[in-house]
Amino acid sequence: MAGSVVHDREPDPESVARAIALRLLTIAPRSRAQLAEAMARREVPDDVASAVLDRFADVGLVDDAEYARMLVRSRHDDRGLARRALGEELRRKGIAAELAAAALAELDPESERATAERLVARKLASTRGLDTQVRVRRTLAALGRKGYPPGIVMEVVREYLASEQGAHEVESIPTPFDAGHDQDAISGP
Repeated sequence: MAGSVVHDREPDPESVARAIALRLLTIAPRSRAQLAEAMARREVPDDVASAVLDRFADVGLVDDAEYARMLVRSRHDDRGLARRALGEELRRKGIAAELAAAALAELDPESERATAERLVARKLASTRGLDTQVRVRRTLAALGRKGYPPGIVMEVVREYLASEQGAHEVESIPTPFDAGHDQDAISGP
């Protein structure tokens, strides 16, 4: 082989972009923005990344509207996330505002309320034996982290505790709002 020179060729950017997208999509569905970000980290030129992503969208491998709907359904069903937390996650994943709004609109208030009731029941059952105020605070904090508004959570908490303790005892429970706490401080940033 004397005289022949073997050259290591750099793979062309389009092949790199396709390989990145296919590898990531094999693991889990991704948004277009997530794929573009992965390509940018590997220094794929923006125009090449855009062309590859356009082709993937044309054949249905990348569909932000479907991805948003799937994420809303799965995160609500599996993790119990409420609209606010779901909207934030969609934004972080690069989903356009109008696509996020459409996906969130599919989450009906009755389903969200039923999930809040299930989460409240689980949290309050796990804290049985503690002071009622501690139980209420912990439940408000837990559901606040999942994006539920404190007013709805408190309403569900009162209903649960009324069935557990009796209505007359629950009415005497001061809420964190009664003590002058800021509603946003309860639900977090």
